[in-house]
Amino acid sequence: MTERKNRSEYKGRKQDYEMTKRPRDENNTLGTKGGPLDGIRVIELGHFIAAPFCARLLADLGAEVIKVEPPSGDPVREWGLKKDGNSIWWSVHGRNKQTVTANLKSEAGRQIVIDLVKQSDVLIENFRAGHLAQLGLSDEVLREANQRLIIAHVSGFGQTGPDKDRSGFGAIGEAMGGLRYLTNHAPGTTDLPPVRVGISIGDSIAGMYAAIGIISGLWQRDHVGGTNQGQPVDVALTESVLSMMEGLIPEHSVLGVVREPVGARIPTAAPTSAYRSADGKWIVIAANSQPLFASLCTVMERPELSEDPRFRDNQSRVNNVDALDDAIQSWTEGLDIEQIEAALVKGNIPASRIYNAEDIALDRQYRARGMVHEVEDPLIGRVSHPGVVPHMPESERHLCWTGRKIGADSDTILSTLLGMSKERIEELRREGAI
Repeated sequence: MTERKNRSEYKGRKQDYEMTKRPRDENNTLGTKGGPLDGIRVIELGHFIAAPFCARLLADLGAEVIKVEPPSGDPVREWGLKKDGNSIWWSVHGRNKQTVTANLKSEAGRQIVIDLVKQSDVLIENFRAGHLAQLGLSDEVLREANQRLIIAHVSGFGQTGPDKDRSGFGAIGEAMGGLRYLTNHAPGTTDLPPVRVGISIGDSIAGMYAAIGIISGLWQRDHVGGTNQGQPVDVALTESVLSMMEGLIPEHSVLGVVREPVGARIPTAAPTSAYRSADGKWIVIAANSQPLFASLCTVMERPELSEDPRFRDNQSRVNNVDALDDAIQSWTEGLDIEQIEAALVKGNIPASRIYNAEDIALDRQYRARGMVHEVEDPLIGRVSHPGVVPHMPESERHLCWTGRKIGADSDTILSTLLGMSKERIEELRREGAI
């Protein structure tokens, strides 16, 4: 009886969703198939990176995402390079999302969020722990409005524990999670600080974990036990990075070993490193199995290396990695990058030049799978976007629209979804609530 009731409620909400969702911009659409999350409505109270990245992943997979921004907009709109005053990154960061403004410091602005929650499946936020509760939007208030709501919190240190009130960005998660220590230069080679990966990897990892938590919460709510209850998802930036650190913690607990930076190599497998070509490019070669190493020696026209006692097996190669890398480097530095790649591909050896943005944009595999494609953005013109991951060819959504102007959908959402009159919307605008 409970399962039948849940299915009936879902069908009813699905119909409501179909009636209220914003029409797609046909001039900005690459795909029209519904994604696997079609019928799920997500409210994003995110700013900067982690929660918005999570919401973008869900939107790419078909969820209807309504981004609630302050009237001044998400600060990330001002980040990165710009064209005509508009952030180029925002084209991707805000894609497939509708945007409505609401001043959460005003009672009317908070009520907009509560009214949206009543008709939604998920709310995701990444304020400091407890900040939403201070604004009057605690988990209790939100779940009173909708007991089925999945509430995803992304914060620096999580919602509990002695450090929950500390502020933290992705960079802090990378530092405390152990990643920055391993991106340092090899010990004794420089006094420069540990280098940054080059993107906000800590935020993005946390965003992915939040997406996993949300989808798991939806599954439990709708399928496991028929509880019909949503539950909170608590993601910490620090913990998200730490969970990616492979054997770092168990190795320390068992052997007392502190893993150290290793540069381009893998300390337990050789050869795997980056080597410079004659034209100043870098290529990663991973030939660390016996057959692959033998093939590499043949490609290098150095078959004797595979019989050398120093390189007879993986452990021997690891023990003599400096001499091995010198031999490989002496080969690569005599050839241009295209020559090296062609020889390694012919030998079926895992290898690739280290790509920059231009290499990515021109790569035939990315192009063939739609992982790099051009779209028309009303704010900045023609722009390339990364495709949707994971690739689900039988249920795929693609890009429906690029990142939109601040509050571009406010009037539509407030009138169509929440039933507000034009007069009420203008009143809220005058009050500064939207």
